[in-house]
Amino acid sequence: MPTRYLDPKVDLAFKRVFGEHEHLLRSFLNALLPLPDDGQIESLEYLTPEQVPELPGLFKNSIVDVKCKDARGRTFIVEMQMLWSTSFKQRILFSASQAYVKQLHAGHNYASLQPVYALALTSQVFDRATPEYYHHYQIVRQHEPRRVLEGLEFVFIELPKFAPQSRTDKRMQVKWLRFMSEVGETSGSKPDPDASWREDPDIAQALELVEAAAFTEQELEAYHIQIDKARIESTVLEDARAEGKAEGEAAAKVQMVRAMHASGLDLVQIAQITGLSRQQIVDLLVP
Repeated sequence: MPTRYLDPKVDLAFKRVFGEHEHLLRSFLNALLPLPDDGQIESLEYLTPEQVPELPGLFKNSIVDVKCKDARGRTFIVEMQMLWSTSFKQRILFSASQAYVKQLHAGHNYASLQPVYALALTSQVFDRATPEYYHHYQIVRQHEPRRVLEGLEFVFIELPKFAPQSRTDKRMQVKWLRFMSEVGETSGSKPDPDASWREDPDIAQALELVEAAAFTEQELEAYHIQIDKARIESTVLEDARAEGKAEGEAAAKVQMVRAMHASGLDLVQIAQITGLSRQQIVDLLVP
C-alpha cells in the first residue's frame, strides 16, 4: 500500500516540519531567501501569537511566524500564506514594518536597526503578467534601481507556477519547492522517491514527518478541517473577485455608451457597435 503524505502547506503539517524542527526551517529559509554566502541564517526565534500583529477583517492563513538572525545579525520575518487577497501585500508590509520598528528599544539609536526580510509562499497565482514564480522586492531609487534603501525586503513565491527544469536538479531551493508543491494528498500522487530528491537528510526527514501514519486520528481530523476551511475561504475570495469583475465590466459598458452618445452617435450606431438593444442603450443613458 503506497505511503500517504499530508500536504505541508496545511497548518498542522507545516508546523510539524518547520515549527518543531529549527534545523529544517533554517535549511528551508537559506534555500529560498536571497541571502549572500556570508549571510546565511544562524539562529531562529519563533514568535508567539501575542507578538504577531493581527489585522481585523483579514483571513489569517499565516502558519509559522519566526524572527531569524543571519551571520551578519540581520533580522527578518517568515510568513506562510496559502491564499492571495487584495489586502495580502498590505498585511505583509505591515508585519515587516512592525518587526523593523520593534527592534528599537529605549536608549538605542537608529543605527542599531537591522534589515527585515518577509517571505511568503502562496498557493494561488497573483501575478499573471509574468511566468516568473519568484518575486524579490526591494526599496530602490526610481532612476537608479541599483541603489537600494536598506531596511525591508520581500520575497513572494507562487507555488502553482513552480516547475523543476529537471527531476534530478540537486539545488536545495528546487528540492524544498518540490516538497511544498508535490507532497500531499491534494496533489493526487505520492512524492517522487528518486534519490536526487531524497539524498538530502533534511528533505528525507521532512518527508517522514508528514507521513499520515505519524499523526493521530485527532490530528488527521483537524488537518481535514483545516483543508475544508482553506477551500471555503478560497471560494469566498473567488466569488468576491468574480462579483467585482462583473461590476467593473458593467461600469465600463455604461461609460462607453455614454461617451459614444456624447460624441454624437445615435442609438442605431451605438447598437451596431456594441451589440446592445435600443432599450438597453436607453437604460444605460439614464443617470
